[in-house]
Amino acid sequence: MHYNDLVMPEKTCDDRNCPYHGDLRVHGRHFDGVVTSSKAFRTVTVSWERVRKLEKYERFVRNRTSVLAHNPDCINAKQGDKVVVYETRPISRWKRFVVVRKV
Repeated sequence: MHYNDLVMPEKTCDDRNCPYHGDLRVHGRHFDGVVTSSKAFRTVTVSWERVRKLEKYERFVRNRTSVLAHNPDCINAKQGDKVVVYETRPISRWKRFVVVRKV
């Protein structure tokens, strides 16, 4: 885990699923991405692009990954923000990531 990503935000919140002010622990994978949607309550859609090589055709392919992440009130990421997300326990049916900070 890269603890330099876990910097305490200036604002405080009373969200129990906040990694700073609640009891949510982060572990596993972490990614840098862009918020593509922030319409749902305390939920954002974060996507990032992966590039891999197809050996058979000697070309590169771009793939986009999109996940739902919990957005605590103290971070409050909006659409277009670059963020760092960490893997955590399941928060809901589809949310397994939490926004840790804005870049």
